[in-house]
Amino acid sequence: MTEKEIQLLGFVKEEMVEYEGELNPNYYYALDIVDGITFITPSNDDIKNNEWYVEFFNTDPAIRFNKMEEVQTLVNKLNKSIVR
Repeated sequence: MTEKEIQLLGFVKEEMVEYEGELNPNYYYALDIVDGITFITPSNDDIKNNEWYVEFFNTDPAIRFNKMEEVQTLVNKLNKSIVR
């Protein structure tokens, strides 16, 4: 998945502002569905060949998605299932 696809999915860019007292140009993307369900990407400095991926935040083992269509389908299903 590309960075542009991550943005099109509605992920919010999170700047990693400070690292050991120095400015840090790195960032990652996150998307909160509801409290307790968050999707997150690795930081930009961990990306190889512009191949981004998305994981559920804080799971063990990791649950990873590499294709935009998979993430879009899952996000749509989760959003439709929210009890309001």
